[in-house]
Amino acid sequence: MRDINESDYSKIVQSQTFQELLSAKKKFIVPVTIFFFCFYFALPILTSYTNVLNNTFIGSITWAWVFAFLQFVMTWGLCMLYSRKAARFDELAEKVVQERGKGS
Repeated sequence: MRDINESDYSKIVQSQTFQELLSAKKKFIVPVTIFFFCFYFALPILTSYTNVLNNTFIGSITWAWVFAFLQFVMTWGLCMLYSRKAARFDELAEKVVQERGKGS
């Protein structure tokens, strides 16, 4: 394929498939990022300013330890979720590339 010049880039950016790709990524990434940051910063905020997580869960394990462990689970879960979603993003990106090839 030839190099992309400015007019090619403008055509790609304005294409329906490219806009669909950006929209799909934004619809996934923005809410997941907000959830991640809220969940991530909840632990230091709750442990610093409240006693909510100091209550016992089981035995001598407090809710703070459970919450901290769940952050690992959340990270792995979001990683797996993104890996699945990335397949769809890759399909859309491939369509953009194919459309560019047809327009050459």
